[in-house]
Amino acid sequence: MTTVVLADDEALLRKALAALLPLEGDITVLAEAFDGASAVRETLAHSPDVLVIDLEMPGVDGLGAVAEIRRSRPEQVILMLTRHARPGVLRKALKLGVQGFVSKAAEPAHITSVIATLHEGRRWIDPDVSALAVIDDSPLTEREADVLRVTRDGYSVAEIAARLHLAPGTVRNYLSNAMRKTQTQTRHDAARYAREHDWL
Repeated sequence: MTTVVLADDEALLRKALAALLPLEGDITVLAEAFDGASAVRETLAHSPDVLVIDLEMPGVDGLGAVAEIRRSRPEQVILMLTRHARPGVLRKALKLGVQGFVSKAAEPAHITSVIATLHEGRRWIDPDVSALAVIDDSPLTEREADVLRVTRDGYSVAEIAARLHLAPGTVRNYLSNAMRKTQTQTRHDAARYAREHDWL
């Protein structure tokens, strides 16, 4: 039996997976989480075999939640779900130690199979996701992409600096570089442009 915590802000999808995954395999859903903060809380409280977490959630996103969980449970097995398999996100997730990456459009039977694969100590990245990583054409550095991700959430330069543990002047430099590379006039336009081109 494999124990799982499910984290997704889309209640309909989360409830569907909670109902269907146990029907597809030997899976017990220990808890559900509706955002990044509750994903951290439920994972640390229940210590599941596998955390199944959505990439894009309000507040602390999937990557932020994974980073926080890793600090307390470095051995936690994690399967990340996403609608948009962006190359930069894949690289960041792999650096954080995420073992599996699957499209949210995948059938429950496939997700169940991947959960079993991860529980056995192996990795799984859906072929379409890994193909995108190979074709990555982003001109942004990793730090430039980081500041644009946080910019997308509407934070000020000071707030971005605090969240990323950088000096405000450093954040301004990264944003200036990103705006130059995206040929945009504001950091919000740069973030929008980068997202539209699958660079975040």
